Amino acid sequence: MSVGRSNQRWRLFTYLPLFLLLVSALLLNTGCASRKASKAEPNADPLEVINRPIYKFNDVTDRYILRPVAKGYQFITPNFVETGISNFFDNITYTVTIVNDFLQGKFKQGFADTGRFALNTTLGLLGLFDVATPMGLEYHDEDFGQTFAKWGIPAGPYIVVPLFGPRTVRSGIGTLADWRVNLLNYYSNTSVRDKLLILWAIESRAALVGPDELIFDAFDPYLFVRDAYLQNRAFLINDGIIGETDEGFDDSFDDDF
Repeated sequence: MSVGRSNQRWRLFTYLPLFLLLVSALLLNTGCASRKASKAEPNADPLEVINRPIYKFNDVTDRYILRPVAKGYQFITPNFVETGISNFFDNITYTVTIVNDFLQGKFKQGFADTGRFALNTTLGLLGLFDVATPMGLEYHDEDFGQTFAKWGIPAGPYIVVPLFGPRTVRSGIGTLADWRVNLLNYYSNTSVRDKLLILWAIESRAALVGPDELIFDAFDPYLFVRDAYLQNRAFLINDGIIGETDEGFDDSFDDDF
């Protein structure tokens, strides 16, 4: 799945531009969203009675700990430094995309992404500078959750993981597999590695400060996040074509919008 350079930080909470599109759609079509959520619920979210308390815990933790830390990080970090840090993590974790390119049979994209990684790691000084995009090597976002979907593995029910947020069973297992091919996992100095992971989490959360305020204003933030997440996963799995998927939604939401 090819995405623009400005979309690269959506990995923890997934794909920022589509998120903004869904924000507009859901806020302008509250009745429609509620109706579709009810339609999807029996298939997509049979564990809602468990998921909602976990979502509430995550929300409180985010509002009073994670978000203030992310805003503090933005306040003290110059923009060019923040961009460099973002580029670094996009690059060092890019092996996840490369491996899944080949596992999905996207060989041309896989070789292009390998070239992108090599250029940014060398000429881009370990990825601090994105020199590959101006050279025509686009950023792509692939993961094991998408690969499993391509292989025909069912999504399973929607789940909310403490601190890590929305997943399906398939994408949750995919996240574990992603970690096995993430270069950060193989950094031998555990003290440095742990600090890098903390910085990665803060940087990723900081990228969502601003748009997340629209979630706070949603009539039912839980349903909003669930619907946005499942629609986004469908978007990624189908390489930008949203239609009927096994994520529990059909394409009538998009027809209505």
